[in-house]
Amino acid sequence: MKLLVTGGSGFIGTNLIEVLEREGHEILNYSLHPPLNPAQQRYWRAGDILDPAQTRAAFREFQPTHVLHLAGRAECDENLTLEEGYRVNIDGTRHVLEAIRETPSVERTIITSSQFVCAPGRLPDGDTDYFPETVYGQSKVVTEKLTRDVDLACTWTIVRPTNIWGPWHLRYRREFWRVVARGLYVHPGRQPVIRCYGYVKNVVHQMQKIFAARPDLVHRQTIYLGDRPVNLLDYVNGFSRALTGKDVRVVPRPLMRVFALLGDIPTRLTRKPFLINSSRLRSMTTDYITPMERTFQLFGENPYPLAQGIDETVQWLRSYSGPDGSAGGA
Repeated sequence: MKLLVTGGSGFIGTNLIEVLEREGHEILNYSLHPPLNPAQQRYWRAGDILDPAQTRAAFREFQPTHVLHLAGRAECDENLTLEEGYRVNIDGTRHVLEAIRETPSVERTIITSSQFVCAPGRLPDGDTDYFPETVYGQSKVVTEKLTRDVDLACTWTIVRPTNIWGPWHLRYRREFWRVVARGLYVHPGRQPVIRCYGYVKNVVHQMQKIFAARPDLVHRQTIYLGDRPVNLLDYVNGFSRALTGKDVRVVPRPLMRVFALLGDIPTRLTRKPFLINSSRLRSMTTDYITPMERTFQLFGENPYPLAQGIDETVQWLRSYSGPDGSAGGA
């Protein structure tokens, strides 16, 4: 496989390249930013998918057989419009699709969308049943529509990752895992909250399965990536036990609502999310189930169980040294 991956310097791309490197594939990471893992520097070609000429040149010179489009903005910023904040997900994707179309060597393509094209609360009736509730989700709806409209000559698949976690997820390291490690995480009640998460190594495994699958199984298909649904409290307690040796504190939901309302005050004043506020509480108490069953029917069960993913992530957290020299722990 001769793989060109856009945005391969990021979280998922770093884990993907680690696997493909071991397997001996030829790799080009076309990304605006240098790799998170300095050991992957030799695969990096600096480039911006918002520059169509630069992007076409990278494709033309590398002549990939496989393309994985990961590049894009993943943050949910409701203070921005599509045009202001998410051009990379729209114009950037358009430029990547044009480059693929102009590169006859490409046999397989994966275009990365998101579960956020469909808000929590119900399952989509089909691949084009969209109901996003965030601007980010809206931008990924456009990503999918652009892909279907172009209808590339190669075998192409749209993937919708769920909430992906694991080594090299720097935002989770700064936020969720650090809060858990310091014993500051408080869970709202014991009522089950069911979520679809995905350990990143399982997601990489699923992407490889798509590239290796018979074309008739994956061509023009939309496939969710991740693990089977899990109770949020089980997921959180798994990390808490690994990081602190004990379960998280559980507080009744009515009391958490009071804390959340109080947290709304500094959130509004500073325009930065407080440790707990109404928005975060709503997220912590809302089921977010995605239709994963077809993924497992196609590719079988994932190789990494939850406990193993947590152990490997905690090992990375304790060994990682950031660019600022900060090291160890969460």
